[in-house]
Amino acid sequence: MTNLTSVKISILILLLLSFSSACSSDKLSDLLGQVETLNISRGGYTLGKVLTDGQRAIAQKHPEDAANPWTFKFKDGDLNVVADKATDRVVILYERKESTTIKKVQALVGALYLDFGDPTVMAHDTIIYWVFGPEGKLTREQYKKAKKAGGKLNILATVKLNSSMKIMGDSTRSGEGSVYYIISSEPVLKLIKSKWK
Repeated sequence: MTNLTSVKISILILLLLSFSSACSSDKLSDLLGQVETLNISRGGYTLGKVLTDGQRAIAQKHPEDAANPWTFKFKDGDLNVVADKATDRVVILYERKESTTIKKVQALVGALYLDFGDPTVMAHDTIIYWVFGPEGKLTREQYKKAKKAGGKLNILATVKLNSSMKIMGDSTRSGEGSVYYIISSEPVLKLIKSKWK
């Protein structure tokens, strides 16, 4: 009798675990769907969007080690792509250049300006943020107003560029430095980290 009871309890626990995992997956899919509508794209990849067959083929040819066991990572040229294993949706896009010139940093900044428009925040002439809420990119004025009012911003995704060299100024400066940008959604990443705990 006790064996039958313990089997029933085990089955019940398994059902509850699979139900909570399914709910978590639905929540993640919904959130990734919201992020996808923002159309934050780089190099043919869109944050939140399911990989195409061609992109999956590139993923198989150029795999990289992923930091999270529930994601997979690959390279497409200089672009690093991280996707959710369960959904094949893009969760991070980033590029890192460890040794580059100021001219190349400024060219990258120019390309990001063309892709995303004026940034929401610039700091210390080395960091640039484009901040996206559910309705799209926040302007500098919207961001400042919300911060001043002390309200919590509903940030769905960000594009962040960080340079070891000052971005503005003379593009003929000598010397090398590093630069990277990352496109991600903090709410998505938090959910991916928590859904299997």
